[in-house]
Amino acid sequence: MKKVGNHNSNSRKLFLSLALMLSISVASFAQDAAPAAADATAAPAASSGGDAAKGKELFNTNCAACHKLDAKSTGPALRGISAKHDMAWIYKWVHNSGDLIKSGDAAAVKVFEENNKVPMTPFPQLSEGDIDNIIAYTSEPKAEAAAAPAGGAATVAVGASQEDGVSNNVILGALSLVMAILIVMLVLVNKVLRKVAAANGIEVAKKEPTLPIWKAFVKNQFLVLVSAIFMLLAGAYLVYGFLMQVGVDQDYQPIQPIHYSHKIHAGDNEINCKYCHSASRVSKTAGIPSLNVCMNCHKSISEVAETTATPEYSKAFYDAQIQKLYKAVGWDAGTQSYTGKTEPVKWVRIHNLPDFVYFNHSQHVTVAGIECQTCHGPVQEFEIMKQFSPLTMGWCVNCHRKTDVKMEGNEYYKKIHEELSKKYGVDKLTAAQMGGLECGKCHY
Repeated sequence: MKKVGNHNSNSRKLFLSLALMLSISVASFAQDAAPAAADATAAPAASSGGDAAKGKELFNTNCAACHKLDAKSTGPALRGISAKHDMAWIYKWVHNSGDLIKSGDAAAVKVFEENNKVPMTPFPQLSEGDIDNIIAYTSEPKAEAAAAPAGGAATVAVGASQEDGVSNNVILGALSLVMAILIVMLVLVNKVLRKVAAANGIEVAKKEPTLPIWKAFVKNQFLVLVSAIFMLLAGAYLVYGFLMQVGVDQDYQPIQPIHYSHKIHAGDNEINCKYCHSASRVSKTAGIPSLNVCMNCHKSISEVAETTATPEYSKAFYDAQIQKLYKAVGWDAGTQSYTGKTEPVKWVRIHNLPDFVYFNHSQHVTVAGIECQTCHGPVQEFEIMKQFSPLTMGWCVNCHRKTDVKMEGNEYYKKIHEELSKKYGVDKLTAAQMGGLECGKCHY
């Protein structure tokens, strides 16, 4: 028998090399990149007579509603205010600006007139030490923008992914090498087996041609019949499902001309739905809130907090939406006054019932006491508002069948509830038992 070279030895060498390569790549991948030392610039002490950290808390509690550090709001911007007025004057102004204006103080009168003659709320409860802390905070230099301008964050992200990509490429290369070795080994084994078969006079059986599967299927009449019946039933089911969805706009989520986040307003800020949709208490429809309702708050809120930004929507994006609101109502944030130039906002309607359906919001919200989320879903979690429920007839009927009529403090239904509860032998009636399934209740 002819002796062949030691293939086992060669295979061992290959596998040892591969194992060494994999261990090196995994070790490099596991190492965490050393974080760059952040060169945080310590905020300089703004004022030797106050604590800027405490001043920030006092500012946010007492001043932020009407003042911003770097932009005019209801009152003037306050950064560097200590350079414009001496501290004795600032103490008097904060404690009672009205008395200072009445005394004829020139600086006080000027500030009053420059800010549309809006009187400042007196803060007699603030001590001079508290005011020193606030001034220390307002005297801090403006911090540089933490994020790089357009494309900066993307550049950093790309750089980071490239750093991680080095070890990933090594691993992918190692896996490719393993696959290549396996393929070569299979080819070699196939050749060896063929040579062994030929040396021993063994013929490799050739695979007989088989009938194509489609021809075999056509010849089997039972399978053809069963398949035809299945296709007919499946087609009927799909057509029925399609027809039943005509006019159903569940999950409809249009883009509005002004991006309004229910998550921020109803969720983070916990604004009651009925504050904006006040018509839902007394009217058939909930109504689209007037922009004047928005301005009740946004007259003093021209930008969002830094923490409001999300990976999908930046602070600059939200601030731009507030500017769209200002443009629509004709509000000049600089002069804190209305210009009289307004523009209509073309909102896109989301919830829309057919004309032959009667639905009264006040009956459900005020009389029945149903929460808005029952029909409209967890709106406090929606960044973009959508139609949560299908609003089909079956959906409404099911709700009437399982919802008990609220009787606490409800004299309107008291008499009929007592009579019908005896008739049906129950303590509480559902809306269906009180006539909620009658056609004329919703169709007229």
